[in-house]
Amino acid sequence: MKKSATRPPVARKRALTLGIGVLAAAVLLPSAAVAGAGVALSQNGGAARHTGDQTADVRAAIKNSTAKNVIFLLGDGMGDSEITVARNYAYGAAGKLPGLDALPLTGSYTTYSLYKDGATKGKPDYVTDSAASGTGWTTGTKSYDGAISVDIDGTPQDTLTEIAKANGLRTGDVSTAEIQDATPAVQVAHVKDRGCYGPDTAACGTDALAAGGLGSISEQLLNTRPDVTLGGGRTSFLQTAKAGQYAGESLFDQASARGYQVVQDGASLAAVKTADQKKPLLGLFTPGNFPTRYAPTTATVGGADAAPVTCTANPDRLSSDLSLSSMTNKAISLLNKPKNGKGFFLQVEGASIDKQDHAANACGQIGETLDFDEAVQAALAFAKKDGNTLVIATADHAHSSQIVDSTPPATLSSALLTADGTTMKVAYGTAAAGASQQHTGTQVRIAAYGPGAANVVGLSDQTDTFFTMTRSLRLDRDTDRFSRSARATANDVRPRPSEKITVTGTRFAGDRQVTATAGSADLGTFDVIDGTVTVTYTAPAKTGDVAVTLHGVQSDASAVVRLRVTK
Repeated sequence: MKKSATRPPVARKRALTLGIGVLAAAVLLPSAAVAGAGVALSQNGGAARHTGDQTADVRAAIKNSTAKNVIFLLGDGMGDSEITVARNYAYGAAGKLPGLDALPLTGSYTTYSLYKDGATKGKPDYVTDSAASGTGWTTGTKSYDGAISVDIDGTPQDTLTEIAKANGLRTGDVSTAEIQDATPAVQVAHVKDRGCYGPDTAACGTDALAAGGLGSISEQLLNTRPDVTLGGGRTSFLQTAKAGQYAGESLFDQASARGYQVVQDGASLAAVKTADQKKPLLGLFTPGNFPTRYAPTTATVGGADAAPVTCTANPDRLSSDLSLSSMTNKAISLLNKPKNGKGFFLQVEGASIDKQDHAANACGQIGETLDFDEAVQAALAFAKKDGNTLVIATADHAHSSQIVDSTPPATLSSALLTADGTTMKVAYGTAAAGASQQHTGTQVRIAAYGPGAANVVGLSDQTDTFFTMTRSLRLDRDTDRFSRSARATANDVRPRPSEKITVTGTRFAGDRQVTATAGSADLGTFDVIDGTVTVTYTAPAKTGDVAVTLHGVQSDASAVVRLRVTK
């Protein structure tokens, strides 16, 4: 794969001369960056980032208030500190991340969650987890830690993906985590415990299909039916359904039976040319989370006083056709067909900035931030060419890495050699060695480009982002409305006994599934494809009248066709 001109040139091998000797290894060395060619940082204006008038860029970013497409990119755990650590390492103190730092309009948003019970029910829980955070931006409703698109009472809240689908837009969900992890899950599922990955998960409780619930995250994903789903998490799809019409079948088998294109490697992904409601794409490329870009570094007590290190490539990293930027480009190319369609909503997550921060792994989090930045570059390049796409990049919560001046005496830390050729000390002070570092409760950065981008400026809350996106896309949030004129027809309303007929339901856009009954007989549950559902029905062996009823699972709308069986 040809290296991008904007990608940090950190893959060169060379010997690095340090004060303690020569370090020769296969390392990923950053390159220095200054504000202008030949200008030292110490000179007047040498550290200035804006070398010209920014008015034109800002004016272009806010000229329209509505968009045809929205690409929402989420760096999990990517607080300001994590962004700065990655920028310093790869581009130097005066450098710029070509994606994140190219978004012209920026603001900050608050991320707190809520307590769900007790004396503090409904009051702020100042440090959120990814589940409550994701619920906020995808539904507009604040909730408790662990909630996947349900409110503090456990009531499902419509997600952006569900709303966009009802409005006729195409949808996509991309992540470097298990697709059941909190951030991708909030678009496609409603469970009270984020751990409800698959039908074997005890954490599902009353959400399990066997308990009368909506099912696990993996099962609900198949019901929500995004046009494009890409990530990890194969393991949960090997589990078998415990209830419903697919009981006893693996979720992979169920996906194939329901028309999904299931792919598990880069070559198969490349071969996919179309993804839509008739043939949605489900790409699961790893059993769990994706391997990281960089091999891990180990933060230790006093580690920042050791010789500074450079980050090395992770030999287990997936091929470049499965990088986050490649998957982003693939999703965009599939969702942007047909070009004269109603548009699309795409969520993209760089998942392991958070996971490597939890592990106090500086190189791990840097590599994932750079991967995420490349995905932002991909989205921004499309948006600039398209001219009618809103791009938003942000984080779900802040994290624990801090750039420090001197080595803390009792805190885990690491020393890194940056693009400037100087040492950056990174410390982790929210957990001891071997324990998971904690999220922090500070506000985080949000940046945007395109129609509606000005809505991120200033201080907002995470839930504001939901309204920014729905308004930019002009989405009607009353999704039940799209099924109120539902109707049912049959290819033969006077069938002969035992004749097979086709019953077609139309105008069910507010639903993702429809149940069908003939009199008291249950005919099953069927997927709605672009507002239409088709049911094959065998007429009774005896003559007489029978009513076939189609009932929208989500909207509660019904349509009836009446048949008279005659000889």
